Amino acid sequence: MRQFIKPIYYIVAAAVLLAACKTMTKTQKGAIIGTSGGAAIGAVIGRASGNTALGTIIGAAVGGTAGVLIGKKMDKQAEEIKKQVPNAKVERVGEGIEIEFESKILFDFDKSNLQPAAKKSLDELVTILKKYPDTNIEIQGHTDNKGTDSYNEALSQKRANAVMIYLVDKGIASSRLNPKAYGERYPKYSNDTEEGRAQNRRVEFLITANEKMKSDAEKEAQNSGK
Repeated sequence: MRQFIKPIYYIVAAAVLLAACKTMTKTQKGAIIGTSGGAAIGAVIGRASGNTALGTIIGAAVGGTAGVLIGKKMDKQAEEIKKQVPNAKVERVGEGIEIEFESKILFDFDKSNLQPAAKKSLDELVTILKKYPDTNIEIQGHTDNKGTDSYNEALSQKRANAVMIYLVDKGIASSRLNPKAYGERYPKYSNDTEEGRAQNRRVEFLITANEKMKSDAEKEAQNSGK
């Protein structure tokens, strides 16, 4: 019975959080998300919403006052990325940042070699990533639904790996980077139109606090409460 109740708890908690997040500010989300089940609840929400970015960021959150402090640092970083990386879609989510590049900005169709113009966009992003070293970056590769599942999975992995290798070559520590392949499993846009399929061929960067930033935020939160 207990084994059955626990998954139900996570599903209910995920539903409550998804509903609540629609009306909350980013700071409020950062304050509560990390206290709601960590990686487990993040994984549930990610699957339930079809949003792998949301699930990853929630899973890495710490919540409470420390979460608010982390959120403020992410606010600043996100604003810099918006100003300096014009080809990227940037969104603040909880205690993290989601950055989306359409694959046509980075790659030729059905290829995993970075285009020259893509390197310029990534160079702009690298400049900011170096200014904020206390973060982890998950690189997610996604495709449309054309082709087989296995082919799309492999292509999305090659693209995520290509981005990671480029960032490492530009001086970003490999320990900060985690490339992941999602193939066609999590479309954000409709695969019924060519425009939607083009948008689903994307690479996303999920920026979250590393252990040092979390520790520093916890200490700052404790000191502020004295």
